[in-house]
Amino acid sequence: MGRMVWACVPRVDGDPVFSALLDDKPWDDPQSRGFWAIELENCVAVEQHYIRNTPILVTRQSDAQGNAIEILDFCPRHRHKGRMYRPVAFIRIVRPVAGSPRIRVKFRPTTSWNGEKVPISYGSNHIRVVLSYMAMRVSTNAPIGLISQESWFRLEQDAHFFMGPDEGFSDALRPAIERMLDDTIHEWQLWVRSLAIPAEWQEAVIRSAITLKLCQHEETGAIVAALTTSIPEHADSGRNWDYRYCWVRDAYYTVEALNRLGALDVLESYLVYLRNIVDGAKGGHIQPLYDVRGNATLTEWEAESLPGYRGMGPVRVGNASYEQIQHDAYGQIVLSSVQGFIDQRLLRMAGHADFEALEAVGERAWAVYDQPDAGLWELRTRAHVHSYSAVMCWAACDRLAHAAVALDLPLRAAHWENRAETMKTRILEASWREDSQAISANFEDDARDASLLQLLDLRFLTADDPKFIGTLAALEADLRRGNDMLRYSAPDDFGEPVTAFNVCTFWLVEALHRSGRREEARELFEEMLSRRTAAGLLSEDIDPVSGELWGNYPQTYSLVGIINCAVLLSKPWSAMR
Repeated sequence: MGRMVWACVPRVDGDPVFSALLDDKPWDDPQSRGFWAIELENCVAVEQHYIRNTPILVTRQSDAQGNAIEILDFCPRHRHKGRMYRPVAFIRIVRPVAGSPRIRVKFRPTTSWNGEKVPISYGSNHIRVVLSYMAMRVSTNAPIGLISQESWFRLEQDAHFFMGPDEGFSDALRPAIERMLDDTIHEWQLWVRSLAIPAEWQEAVIRSAITLKLCQHEETGAIVAALTTSIPEHADSGRNWDYRYCWVRDAYYTVEALNRLGALDVLESYLVYLRNIVDGAKGGHIQPLYDVRGNATLTEWEAESLPGYRGMGPVRVGNASYEQIQHDAYGQIVLSSVQGFIDQRLLRMAGHADFEALEAVGERAWAVYDQPDAGLWELRTRAHVHSYSAVMCWAACDRLAHAAVALDLPLRAAHWENRAETMKTRILEASWREDSQAISANFEDDARDASLLQLLDLRFLTADDPKFIGTLAALEADLRRGNDMLRYSAPDDFGEPVTAFNVCTFWLVEALHRSGRREEARELFEEMLSRRTAAGLLSEDIDPVSGELWGNYPQTYSLVGIINCAVLLSKPWSAMR
């Protein structure tokens, strides 16, 4: 219905100016807040699509009498005066496309997570909103008086809205916004044209790539895990987390996927962010996550004034996982960085100083790889020596050897190769379970965890290794639910898991393909693609019984899975031409 229900300013990890996504009041409730609605009178049908190869959303509303409008929603992003113009701004264009449509605009922003009405003042051609963190202005050629009282009015010409910082709009509104639209379309379509996409499933890959790029905070290069907070992993689960931050792990998977498409701009920007994180690390210690500006403290609290998605609170702001010990981060830092020593396409290749900084991370990985941590699933009340974390630490040392070779440092290469070999021997001895013929999720007992499917992608094991074949069989027997894959099945801090984790199913697709079960892998991948929303995206989790999507949305992990599987499974271009 043309409603904006979630948007944070001045950054993705800032406060929501539109927060209705986490409220459960009816839209017609006079007390409902946190949205910006543009409604067609007596609307009976709504259709949506993106302008080809862009994130610009087109919503068409129509009534039973043949009246119709289209709403174009986008954030301006294009080159202007030699730099990228990307203000904290939202643009909406409303066009009458059939008949004599009548519309109503409801503009009800919120601030400070309290869901309350905020001070609004009206000028002759603008609306001013005073938020706790900044003042914003909506410049428009629509009738301000009718908007202020939420009246219906006939839309006889295009209405333009520019919501940005509280500054006067210096240019003529309509031509300026139309120019921004054209330039933003051009910018995104040029970016998509530069991608090396697979021959099959092009639409799914392009949409995933665009959305992953939108998850990068371009000012610093940080990549957030998702654009939302507190959408539960399943109904009334309490598993409500704030994912609007940069996890070293999630960002690694994102840049890895986009690298497979040749999107080096995202990698280069992220490496700038990562180098600043490494420079600020004390003794090589790295937190699991930071905010988009690199700040380390992400105190977690609950916004009690918001009831939560579909009333399923709590609404959490911040994430206490920043205080956890998660050893896999060391591997992901090195894995993300090593391309910088090898890829000659990069504008700035990594050098000896960068290698020395990364060696401190490698030393940390060597010191802790067989020590307990919270693991990649961030268990809050227990710690184990997780096999996935140990293998990621091995990967840190293994890839440091690769970087040393690229820099022609044979002694350092031998040093890290020897350490990696020692670590691999120790990990296999501690994690292998003869009775179950499988690698355990941890060193202490015999447990299952879908993260072990990553042993192939990390090149720790090969698909024909009996140890991997046995592990895959054990994981399927314990964690597979039809066409879905759980992360783990054992009870955790919140009880037994209910929903499947979408990226784990994509990991299974990769493992099946590499193990020779290619038709099965292809069928499962097609099934996962069919579960995307109308926007072509996926959330974090899915209910194996009902098929309902749950968890924060859109989720980078899930979109990474789409890209990686499409690249792996697709027929070559030579077979399609």
